[in-house]
Amino acid sequence: MEKLQYISQGFTQAEQESNIKKALDNGAQWIQVRWKNAPENELLRLCENVKQRCSEYRSVCIINDHVRIAKNIDADGVHLGLQDTSIEAARSVLGKNKIIGGTANTFSDVLQRMNESCDYIGLGPLRFTSTKEQLSPVLGFEGYETIIRGLRGKSTGVPKIFAIGGIVLDDIGRLQQCGIYGVAVSGQITDQPSLIGAFKTALHQNSMTLQNG
Repeated sequence: MEKLQYISQGFTQAEQESNIKKALDNGAQWIQVRWKNAPENELLRLCENVKQRCSEYRSVCIINDHVRIAKNIDADGVHLGLQDTSIEAARSVLGKNKIIGGTANTFSDVLQRMNESCDYIGLGPLRFTSTKEQLSPVLGFEGYETIIRGLRGKSTGVPKIFAIGGIVLDDIGRLQQCGIYGVAVSGQITDQPSLIGAFKTALHQNSMTLQNG
C-alpha cells in the first residue's frame, strides 16, 4: 500500500480536476477524491474523469464517502468518516477486493475500525486544518504516540495507520517515529504539487532508518 495519499481540493469540478492532474503529473500514486457539498451530477462526472485518469497513470482512485459512486465507476475503494456508511455496509456493496479506509480520532475509534476490518485507518487530525469542516479534536504528535503505544500489544488485526490533518513535509520523521505507516496530505500538495517526490523520499528514507535502527 502506498505511504502517501493525496486528498483532493477544489471548489469546482475544474479546480478539482486541475489539482488532481498536477498531483498525478508529479508522481502521486493514490488519489482520494473529496469534494464536500458538491452537486451530485458534477461529483459523479468528476469521479468518472478521475478514475479514468488514475487508470492511465496506474494510480489508486479512492472516493470519499460515496459508496454507490465508487461502485458505479469501479473505483479502487472508498474512505468513510465515522458518521458515514458503515464499513460492513460498504463491503457488502463493493465486495471483498476493494479498499475500504476509515477515519478515526481516538483510541476507541481505532479499535472500532479494527473490529470492522477496514483496510487502513486515517487517524487525525495532527493539527488544525481549514480544509475540513467540523474538525475532530486535534491529536498532536503526543496523541499519535499514545494511541500507537496502546496498540503495541495487539500483534494481529492492526491495519495500516495514516496520519491526516494539516500534515506538512517536515512532520514525516516524527510521525514515523510515532509508528505511523503513512500520511494523507491535502493542503501542502495542492499548493505545491512538486513536493510529492520529497514526501515519498522522506517516507521511504525514514522508514528504512527506523527499520535499520
